[in-house]
Amino acid sequence: MTSDSNDNSNIQAAGSSEPAAVACEGGTCEAACAEPTVAEAGASYRRDGQCRIIVDSCADFAPEVARALGVEVIHFPFVMADGEHADDLWHSMTPHEFYERMRNGEHATTSAVTPGHYLEVFERCAASGVPAVYLSFTRGLSSSVDAARQAADMVRESHPGYEIYVVDNLCPSAAAELLAIEAVRQVGNGLSAAELVGWVEEARYYIQGYFTLDSFDALARGGRIPPAAAQVGGKLDIKPELSYDINGALTLRGMCRGRKKALRAILADFKENYIGTDGVVTHMPIGIVDSDAEKDARWLEDQLRKEPGCQDIPIIHSSVSPVIGAHVGPGMVAVAFWGKDRRETLSFTDRIARRVCANK
Repeated sequence: MTSDSNDNSNIQAAGSSEPAAVACEGGTCEAACAEPTVAEAGASYRRDGQCRIIVDSCADFAPEVARALGVEVIHFPFVMADGEHADDLWHSMTPHEFYERMRNGEHATTSAVTPGHYLEVFERCAASGVPAVYLSFTRGLSSSVDAARQAADMVRESHPGYEIYVVDNLCPSAAAELLAIEAVRQVGNGLSAAELVGWVEEARYYIQGYFTLDSFDALARGGRIPPAAAQVGGKLDIKPELSYDINGALTLRGMCRGRKKALRAILADFKENYIGTDGVVTHMPIGIVDSDAEKDARWLEDQLRKEPGCQDIPIIHSSVSPVIGAHVGPGMVAVAFWGKDRRETLSFTDRIARRVCANK
C-alpha cells in the first residue's frame, strides 16, 4: 500500500513546480474538466505551497478529481481471494470488475491502516518542511485515525516544530470528497495549516449524505445486522435509506418497500436539507456515488436537476471504493451535498452534553 506521490506521477505535492495533469482516460474528464472550479482550486493550491493536504481513498474520489486537486491520497488496503490489494482509485481494476466479483460470491475484507504506513507518508511531508493536514476517514467507521494520530506524534517528536495535523472528517465517501475539494480551495485562498484545521472542524458538519443499498447481505457479513434480518429484508424487497451521524457513524433513516421508493426518500432528504433550498446561491458541487449502479445514479442526477437552483450546479460522479464497497456491496447509490448544520438534529440534552465535553 503506497501513497499517490509514489505511484502516480500526475499527483504533485503542494508547492510543486509541476502542474497536476487533468487529462482523463477516454479523452473526457467529466468531473474535473466539466467543473472548472475543481481544476482552478487545485491550481491555486499548488501555487500557494503553504499547506499540504493529505486524504485517503475512503473519500471515494473520482480519479480525475484527485489528479486535478493535487492532494496526496493514502491507499487503504483490502483483501480478496487473490490476496491483498491497494485501494488505488480504480487503477488496478474497474468498479464493474470488483462488484461483479462480489456478485459472483467473492468476499472482500478490510483492515485498518497501520501507524507504520502513515509514518512513511508523514515523514515524507516533514522532509519537505511544508505543514500538512490529513483529512482522515472518520473514526465512526474505522480506527485508522488512531493509527494516524500515533504516527503524527512520532513525526512531531523526530521533527520538533513541524506542523502536522490529523482531523477526523466525520463524513465518509463522497461527502469527504466534497470536503476535500473545498479545503483545497480554502488553502488556495490563503488559509494556513492551523487555520484550515479550524475551518474543517466546523465545515464538516455542513455536508449531508444519504444513500441506499441493493441488499443487506454485505452488512450482515460484516456483523452490522443479524443474518436473519438480511434474509427477511431480501424476501420483502426492503431497501434501507441510511445516512451518518455527527460522529461519522452510520444511521438508519428508514425502510422502504422497493428500490424506487428508497431513491425517492433520498431525494426528499436532499430537498429538505440542501443549502440551495433556502435560496442560498452556491456553486459548490454535489456528489453522486454508486457501487456499479450507474443507471440509478443517473436517474438521481436527472431528478436533482429538476430542483430549483440545481440546473447548472456541478455534479461529480464517482464509484464507491473497494474498502467501503466491501461493507455495502454492489448497488449502493448515494448523494452528498453542502446543506444544513447536522448538529441541528441533536436533541436538547445531547447538545448540552456536547457543550460540556467541549469545555473540558
